[in-house]
Amino acid sequence: MQPNRREFLIETAAGAAALGLAGRNLRAQANAAPSERINMGFIGLGGMGSGRLEQFMKHPDVNVTALCDVDEAHLRHAAGLVEQTRGKRPPTFGDFRKLLEQKDVDAVCVATPDHWHALPTILACKAGKDVFCEKPLCYSIGEGRAMVAAAAANQRITQLGNHIHNDYPNYRRAVELVRSGILGKIDRVSCWIQSEDKGLVRPADGTPPKELDYDFWLGPAPKRSYNPNRSHFTFRYFWDYSGGVFTDFWCHITDVAYWALELQAPTSVVTLGNRNLDDNAETPNQMEVVYEYPGGPMLTWTVGPRGFPGFENHNIGCLFQGSEGTLLVDYTTHQLFVKGKPVTDFQRPPRTIPDSPGHLREFLDSIKSRQLTTCNVDYAHRLTKGALLGTIAYRTGRRLRWDDTKERITGDSEAQRLATRRYRKPWKLA
Repeated sequence: MQPNRREFLIETAAGAAALGLAGRNLRAQANAAPSERINMGFIGLGGMGSGRLEQFMKHPDVNVTALCDVDEAHLRHAAGLVEQTRGKRPPTFGDFRKLLEQKDVDAVCVATPDHWHALPTILACKAGKDVFCEKPLCYSIGEGRAMVAAAAANQRITQLGNHIHNDYPNYRRAVELVRSGILGKIDRVSCWIQSEDKGLVRPADGTPPKELDYDFWLGPAPKRSYNPNRSHFTFRYFWDYSGGVFTDFWCHITDVAYWALELQAPTSVVTLGNRNLDDNAETPNQMEVVYEYPGGPMLTWTVGPRGFPGFENHNIGCLFQGSEGTLLVDYTTHQLFVKGKPVTDFQRPPRTIPDSPGHLREFLDSIKSRQLTTCNVDYAHRLTKGALLGTIAYRTGRRLRWDDTKERITGDSEAQRLATRRYRKPWKLA
């Protein structure tokens, strides 16, 4: 669970950094006419959702006009935050569809558990709302495709909550280095995340808290008895709702590789791993995933309690290994190695990628300009597919072959069934 706590701190710091980058823009927006302000609704107000709410409220041109959560405790807390910050308590809803009916909502932030990202996003697009959706984009590949189609058909502005892409300039400088050719021919990219080393224990099934609409929380996922570990913060460690630490951090870390090398979809994936902790969770805390890309380098992903061998002091990382050098990248730093030794006195390439005004600010500005964001659903879907294929390979125990033109796993009907979820009635993939 440590990576998630670290991520919360990173989110907070990133919000502050983004505000610093966009300070001049924000001061101008503070005096914006009402017609220039953006009315936002927030769907999902747990730890991540309430954090996003606070970050968006730091932008003076954002009005908070509606809140939604299936947990009344989350709603009360979020409504209190808005009242304390803005002096007015917004309407609250337990059903996101009611929020989407509100005429005074221009855009929504979807910060629900992963299995609830697709439907609110799709229905928001159909309702004419722009969407900021937390990562990972979706629970299944089929959902991702439906989200892309809904955004395109309704000409919606979208942004994946992949804030490292925009809130730190470090990735931009790393992308410029890779593209400069200083590393030579890149043969391999290694990504990793340090996973949990302590289990969640084994609480007994029981009765859901009275303030939680547990059946609605399950939504399209299978009907299960309530267990404290299966909901809220620790939902991500169960296959019904997510893919563990791996899918939680894939977009943040692999983003720099997809960006620098312009990777598309892998052609084949194989995964090994296990969960060796004393708890009732399901997703592995140790994984090795190997990807092949057409005409590109081999990409590997390591999940483990000690991170990547030789770089244990980096709890996350992306390592580009080329014929002339190696580049180590984490969220805030990068380091060049030549023949295994660090090098600092090299000529840096020109800065060709402009810095961003901040991840949230980019979304808000794009709503006004109607220009696509850098992490829109098209890019998010392309990026997220790799993570989802990695989890399917693990669950089936087989090497997968992927046809990206048809967006299908070939020659394996069991694996293909996992690529698109069968929703629990009455929910349907809209």
